[in-house]
Amino acid sequence: MAPPAATSPPPWSLTPEDLCASVASSARGLSAPEAAARLRQVGPNSLERARRLRDLDLLWRQVRSPMVLLLVFAMGVSLWAGGVTEALVVAIIVGASVTIGYRRERGARDVLEKLERQLVLKAQVLRDGVSVPVPVPEVVPGDVVELRAGSLVPADAVLLATNDLFVSEAALTGEGFPVEKRVGPCAPGTPLAKRTGCVWLGTHVRSGTARALVVHTGPRTAFGGIAHRLASPRGETEFERGLRRFGLLLTVAMLSIVVVVFAVNVLLHRPPAEALLFSLALAVGLTPELLPAILSINLTHATRVMAERGVLVRRLDAVENLGSMDVLCTDKTGTLTVGTPALCEATTPRALELAGVNARLQGGMSSSLDEVIARAAPTVEARKLGEVPYDFVRKRLSVAAVVSGRPVLVVKGALAQVLDCCALEPAERRALLERLSARDADGLRVIGVASRALDCERAPTREDERALTWEGALLFADPPRDDAAAAIADLRRLGVRVVMVSGDARGVARHVGAAVGLEGLDVLTGEDLDGLRDEALWHRVRSVDVFAQLDPHQKERVVRAFRKVGHVVGYLGDGINDAPSMHAADVSVSVEGAVDVAREAADFVLLQRGLKVLEAGVREGRRTFANTLKYVLTTTSANLGNMVSMAAASLVLPFLPLLASQVLLNNLLSDVPAMALAGDAVDEEAIAGPRRWELRFIGRFMVEFGLLSSLFDFATFGTLLFAFEAGPERFRTGWFVESLLTELLILFVVRTRGFAFSSRPGRVLWVSSAVVAAIDLVLPYTPLAGPLGFEPLPPALLAALVGITLGYAAMAELTKRWFYRRQLVGQPG
Repeated sequence: MAPPAATSPPPWSLTPEDLCASVASSARGLSAPEAAARLRQVGPNSLERARRLRDLDLLWRQVRSPMVLLLVFAMGVSLWAGGVTEALVVAIIVGASVTIGYRRERGARDVLEKLERQLVLKAQVLRDGVSVPVPVPEVVPGDVVELRAGSLVPADAVLLATNDLFVSEAALTGEGFPVEKRVGPCAPGTPLAKRTGCVWLGTHVRSGTARALVVHTGPRTAFGGIAHRLASPRGETEFERGLRRFGLLLTVAMLSIVVVVFAVNVLLHRPPAEALLFSLALAVGLTPELLPAILSINLTHATRVMAERGVLVRRLDAVENLGSMDVLCTDKTGTLTVGTPALCEATTPRALELAGVNARLQGGMSSSLDEVIARAAPTVEARKLGEVPYDFVRKRLSVAAVVSGRPVLVVKGALAQVLDCCALEPAERRALLERLSARDADGLRVIGVASRALDCERAPTREDERALTWEGALLFADPPRDDAAAAIADLRRLGVRVVMVSGDARGVARHVGAAVGLEGLDVLTGEDLDGLRDEALWHRVRSVDVFAQLDPHQKERVVRAFRKVGHVVGYLGDGINDAPSMHAADVSVSVEGAVDVAREAADFVLLQRGLKVLEAGVREGRRTFANTLKYVLTTTSANLGNMVSMAAASLVLPFLPLLASQVLLNNLLSDVPAMALAGDAVDEEAIAGPRRWELRFIGRFMVEFGLLSSLFDFATFGTLLFAFEAGPERFRTGWFVESLLTELLILFVVRTRGFAFSSRPGRVLWVSSAVVAAIDLVLPYTPLAGPLGFEPLPPALLAALVGITLGYAAMAELTKRWFYRRQLVGQPG
């Protein structure tokens, strides 16, 4: 029998018997056939993920690029005008760009899906009355699940039986302390956090055992709303925004060229089809048409290098965002600190000895503190009589035991709550509380220990927690990682500000912040945050590096505030409660072993904890950006110079200065060495600060170096027309040779801010440039010269063109030095 679509009244308001009846189940659970039938009906118990990208989706993402669409349009015009050769050249460019991008993205998708298939969790479920492990995606409404300490709750469920059950719901509600759960209905309007008879998908059991009846799975769970939010499109990142603006800049320039050049050529009574094709060739010539392919190559190279350094990339297009990041928000535990408490001090040997008895014998909610105490305390022969479990009202745990032949009650817990039970004078209690509480400022957690003799061997009650003898205190710390301070200093030198966003107390957060070298130690707590309007928070985040006692919503608010004031924000998290903040950030980072939802929200996964490995990722992101920018600056400046020269020449010459096919061939050949930039060396100063798309910088560079290129083009025109009296074919051949040589040389000039060869280029870049230069010089003498509209050049003309090219390279070096003396931001790498 299939479960009903919904229960009315809501499931948490029903008794266990009525609830079992309403979902057609029982305390023995479902039979295997019935569970299989329900699984087919309701679908797998999994949170909503982004839809799998099919091969056609990936292919369409490459094809719909504005630059690719523009090239396809130019190819159509070429075919319409009878230019088969031009259309073939464009088709080669489009095919290369689309194929490279498609293959890279498909490979990344397949690797990710393979990893996800290996990460299937299991739950203990009653099937036919027998407890069996079942993959979590196969849990269905009506199943009875068994929970114990450490269990992840696999679905939303109502409790049928419990034994000292405490559940951590911080992932869902932000409540930092585990919540006690018990069997029993709640009123229909009870808020989620107060439904004590329910457990929720994504939470986990801290202590005790339970059996629970599943009522909702997958997207119908309370946590499904968060998963749906994570599956929604992320906001535009800094890199995407910069790329879009750059595309808009080129679009405006291209449209202007097409309209002006076409109109002028028509006024000069040239054939409209030829004029349109030439105008489009000029526009296409301005575009860095292989930019999608160059991006894919650069990003794939960066992905491989980052994996070797311990950073796995889940989203290729996030690599350059990592290079743009200038604020990194991170939790304290496990990243800035070791992640496990260490016993720093026991104020008395007796306190440590009795705390060890309590920690070893208690059967309730165990913690990492108990494990540390049990290892550090001397072994004492003791026999347990009973205990009063810990709860978050009393904040202490009492164990009765026979120690050294005498029955004794040992109590340990929060300092103030243990002192409340001790037989102390008010002044003495106040002095102890003040002295030990002050240790919070040192980042220490203080646990009080007290005891009293029992009159006989018996189980204790809460009434026994009185008139205790104060035994002393234990002081614990989660020490900073050895590499944390150095990693933060290194990130600061790279222009990345590290901000702690922690759920811990103000004193602990401030102490850890100081220990690891955070600068703005004016701590802002969650309570402070709630009292601030958004505008005030935008101002405060400029100077605060430590946030304490934050719930998940407050962490997300801090991330959005940093983004609002212009920062590119990264967020490092590993818990479900970190997922919304990771989703809100420009760059999201998780760690190996993080929960599935955090890993799903992450752009990067660190293979080891700590910030040192992330520093390597930041450097590689900036190298990738720098090498991409080299291509953009080289191509746009050279292309703009060529386009200005051609447009001007077309107005005074009785023939077109270059055929459309020659324009596109020039661009195709000049792009070949640019594809080797992914492995090129990068100046250290190019990775010294965050990298962004600076359109003002790109525009100035493009115009100044483009006009320089045009000046030497005009010199070439004069040489061809007046010194050698070149006709149309010789003119086009000579200028093709000169313009391609200048594009090759300008790549070596632009790739470094220093002298062109002070930074050694990569070997592939050298070789590919030499090969293209050889093709350029030899092409006019091959059988392809005729179909392409070229003719052989006399040696004297060839020598003159080489001399003009070398003069251009020397002048470009001088212009570069002058340009960078005036430029303060946005330098290339």
